[in-house]
Amino acid sequence: MGYDHHQHERGPHHPAPLDPHWQSPPMPESARAPAGWSGRYSELPFRFRALLLAPVAVFSACAIAVGALFIYYTLVFPDPLSMRPKATGPVIRILGIDGNPIAERGVSRAYIPLDMLPPRVADAVVATEDRRFFEHRGLDPMGMLRAALVNLKNGRLTQGGSTITQQLAKNLFLSSDRTFARKAEELVLALWLELRLSKQDILELYLNRVYFGGGAHGIEAASRRYFGKSARDLNVAEAAVIAGLLKAPSKYAPSASPVQAIARGRVVIGKMLDAGLISQEEADEARAVEIRFSSMMRVPDQADMAYAVDYVLDVAARFEDADRDEIVIETTLDADLQRRAGEVVENALAAKGQLLEASQAAVVVLAPDGGIRALVGGRSYADSQFNRAVKAHRQPGSAFKPVVYLTAVEQGMSPDSLVEDAPVKAGRWSPKNENNRYLGETTLRNALAQSINSVAVRLLLDAGVEKVAATARRLGMKSPLRRDASLALGTSEVSLLDLAGAYGAFGNGGYVNEPYAVRRVTTGAGKLLYKRIDAKSDPAIPQRSVAAMNDMLATTVASGTGRRAAIPGHTAAGKTGTSQDFRDAWFIGYTAYFTGGVWVGNDDGRTMNKVVGGALPAEIWHDVMLAAHQGKVPLALPDASTRRAPPISGVPDRKAPRQEEDLIAKELARGTLERRDVVQVRGDQLQGETTITSGGRIIVRPPTR
Repeated sequence: MGYDHHQHERGPHHPAPLDPHWQSPPMPESARAPAGWSGRYSELPFRFRALLLAPVAVFSACAIAVGALFIYYTLVFPDPLSMRPKATGPVIRILGIDGNPIAERGVSRAYIPLDMLPPRVADAVVATEDRRFFEHRGLDPMGMLRAALVNLKNGRLTQGGSTITQQLAKNLFLSSDRTFARKAEELVLALWLELRLSKQDILELYLNRVYFGGGAHGIEAASRRYFGKSARDLNVAEAAVIAGLLKAPSKYAPSASPVQAIARGRVVIGKMLDAGLISQEEADEARAVEIRFSSMMRVPDQADMAYAVDYVLDVAARFEDADRDEIVIETTLDADLQRRAGEVVENALAAKGQLLEASQAAVVVLAPDGGIRALVGGRSYADSQFNRAVKAHRQPGSAFKPVVYLTAVEQGMSPDSLVEDAPVKAGRWSPKNENNRYLGETTLRNALAQSINSVAVRLLLDAGVEKVAATARRLGMKSPLRRDASLALGTSEVSLLDLAGAYGAFGNGGYVNEPYAVRRVTTGAGKLLYKRIDAKSDPAIPQRSVAAMNDMLATTVASGTGRRAAIPGHTAAGKTGTSQDFRDAWFIGYTAYFTGGVWVGNDDGRTMNKVVGGALPAEIWHDVMLAAHQGKVPLALPDASTRRAPPISGVPDRKAPRQEEDLIAKELARGTLERRDVVQVRGDQLQGETTITSGGRIIVRPPTR
């Protein structure tokens, strides 16, 4: 076969033309593409192909969205470790007139690292809150499935199936709303936290931020609240009790129910045993341990004291920077009376408020020295924190008339002086009596008892507006006062606290004492920051004038417009007040023991259904003062021949309970204290740091060595 010149010239870059009858050889079986997948997929209808691709597309979209959220969270949210709880101010403990705690404000946020806690503390929390905490990556599908089934069964969102990481995410960044949107964000944040932090960091942050009930945020605050010691000293039984609180802090808190707290703690011990975190021997030992709670863990329901406590905190605000840890405020408040006053307000409005179209009321009760025993600023603190007893200024109506009558008495008139009840004019203004009737000549006593408008205006015009205004100022009223004849009928707005304080001078013999609530302020270590000094002032009202006012105002309660306020066995005096168009109704009254004030109305100034001061306000005053006078011997009001000595502030109405001695006696009975530890100390042998309580007891702390 010879060399083909043409074939050589074509070479590899000049292939020969294809033969139209040529066929490629068959491919080997092993080299063929799978006949089923591409062919069969391409043969499927479009909607089926879309259905098969949908999960992939959804997964990809979710992955992109989650990744974008991770980037967003990293840019927007601070480093979670930088959100460790920091001291936000001192814990403020507020004591009542008897020395017992009535409220506590502020949050103790002492931070304790995880490696300083006994291992069983963390084990107890993990066992009850998230047994698979160290196994999952922030989400527990089995827990979520279990919660979903419960939610479907109940028809609403009742369980979240949240891991510890999810709970931390909610605590750090989210609200507590039970919505699916919030839950979805919680899931993503949990994954983000797991990427940013170690398991130890997550658990440490969680233990130091979570709420354990009783006002305690964080494991250290909870341990000190309930057991009076640091969390680093907790045993297994105590750790189980604290971990058990997380399910329902308000329900299981030892301050609310020690029995339920211990029972819940034993459930947690069982969970720790089931999870293999403790042995059977350790579980038995923990169940046998006697749980002893701190004597200081109980704080009364602060909702009952909220308005009064807010007032105390406003007054004592300047002391908040004096101590980083604790401030103790001793007040004049009577917790029992405060609670009863709140109940009276709620019951009265619940029974008659809707019919009378009255939605709010306020009450204040003062001791003769001006000490506030009870202060109710509204029907419900949860619904409105506005303190109507202190911050609301409303027209007092006829409750202002005693100021006018006192001015007239000081100018020489007496309760038996005759005055004219007849039409009177002040410029173009001509006030009318409520019933549009006039008695003609009547006594000053009867005119005040029947709240006759024409006589009050006539007395003001005779004395002069400036003198009446000066009398109001002398009685302690600070609000701006009108300089026209309408002042006699209470057209100038005043606060309930100021008006009650003014009436207090009639009951205590003529001494004007500004209402106050704070007696003493100390640090937790006992350093004195403030102490109220008893004023030694002369009386602001002459004795004869005090007697005349008490005569007339007692007649108002006995036979006048204030009859519903009368207290059996006690001499009471006071005055009703109703503003124009029944927008405000008042009763301000007093006895030898207390002065009380009541206001009823609506926040928006709506007209009530003909509510007058001698009706609902007098009834509320009667019920509150009846409780205040329980067990008290009747005393006469000051008259022309008797004037009591200036009252001393800070004297308790009841004997202070011997709380410390009782606690020592209980410990002795248990055998936890040796009798030699209890030392009897005579007053002439005091050594070390000495404290004299308001009740007169002497407490001695040994000198530091």
